[in-house]
Amino acid sequence: MSAARRHSVQAWLFLTPALLLLALFSFWPVGFGSYLAFTDYSLVHPTAWVGLDNFRYIFNNEMFVSGLKNSLLFLLMVPCVQVGALTLAVLVNTRLPGIALFRAAFYVPVVTTVSVVGIMWGFMFHEQGTLNYILQSLRLVNAPLGWLTDDTLALFAVMFVTLWRGLGWYMVMYLAALQAVPADMQEAAVLDGANRWQLFWKITVPMLRPTIMVCSILSVLAALKAYQEVDVLTQGGPMNSTFTALYYAYDQGLKHLKLPRALAASMVVSLFCVGIALLCLRYLKPRHR
Repeated sequence: MSAARRHSVQAWLFLTPALLLLALFSFWPVGFGSYLAFTDYSLVHPTAWVGLDNFRYIFNNEMFVSGLKNSLLFLLMVPCVQVGALTLAVLVNTRLPGIALFRAAFYVPVVTTVSVVGIMWGFMFHEQGTLNYILQSLRLVNAPLGWLTDDTLALFAVMFVTLWRGLGWYMVMYLAALQAVPADMQEAAVLDGANRWQLFWKITVPMLRPTIMVCSILSVLAALKAYQEVDVLTQGGPMNSTFTALYYAYDQGLKHLKLPRALAASMVVSLFCVGIALLCLRYLKPRHR
């Protein structure tokens, strides 16, 4: 056996355990779930192929259509998260005393469980809670606002919590990328007369394009798959105004035991995720230098 072939066999042997786990817990569930989305699967009667009936049902269902619109509305967070995370990363990318404490503080929401986040922001958003107290003390509002009970405000309140939880994660990624920017390149630009603004836009941002692309794709996927914050804060209310497409899948699959409809909704969300991720890859990929 040649050396190249022997190395190839060794590589596949090392990959086999991971591939088996992926096949068992990822590939098979995705494939079988995709198949069930085209059936009338039930625990009480034989499964029959129904084609696109489940997809026709969900697209004719006002709750799913509204949830899909809300999921797409969550995409408004993506530029806010990226700009906010990059700004935080620039601010904490210094050698000031105690700066590590600030970095840790910004990262705390990422490692805080969603149940704790729900309880905390539930108190904050309560009509007699902290947020309304501050707004009324500053004379910005005359009466308490129903952040989680008003169907015109609830979705944006949930979006804000999602944004707050994600900032620290992307900040760490941008911070790592900032610290990898070659110092000699920045020094050369300064010697050529570049100011701070030019240094940031002409040197730092181009060097960060791979990280910007990855973070944008991850935040797009997280926005389209928004579920946890909805579940702990509003359970889809008030008046189904905070239903997202993925929460609809959970509602149909686990609450109403309509698994094929839930899988069809999940497949639609997955297709949107793939499509928008491909757009990000197309327009945000680094230029050849």
